Amino acid sequence: MSSPTDITAVYQLGLTVSDLDGSRAFYEDKLGLRMVARFDPPGLMFFYAGGVRLSLQKTDSVEASSSVVYFQVADIEAAVAALKDKGVAFEQEAQLVFPDTEGQFGAPGEEEWMAFLRDPDGHLLALVSRR
Repeated sequence: MSSPTDITAVYQLGLTVSDLDGSRAFYEDKLGLRMVARFDPPGLMFFYAGGVRLSLQKTDSVEASSSVVYFQVADIEAAVAALKDKGVAFEQEAQLVFPDTEGQFGAPGEEEWMAFLRDPDGHLLALVSRR
């Protein structure tokens, strides 16, 4: 039986940014996310990443989030190489983080790989791939 408070999905994630144009260049031109709306003023921009909306809000004082936003990619090595070709620096190259031998997060025997980078405001982002 369902409840009125059953959560069905993550709908939107939000980050604060110091420069909408610079953030748009990074998230759209480098990461390849599709911008769907910009409202300036008040300084909001929205992207979609696989059905989850990413909200960027301009503020005068930005502190990098202590949270991590994880983006799933099909081929992590190819994604890292393509982003490096676009001038994106990585804090950590693609590496195995979890051998899912029992199938806790997907098919048994798959591996979860991640690579970490930062956006122009220092927010930590990760690319994730299962293979």
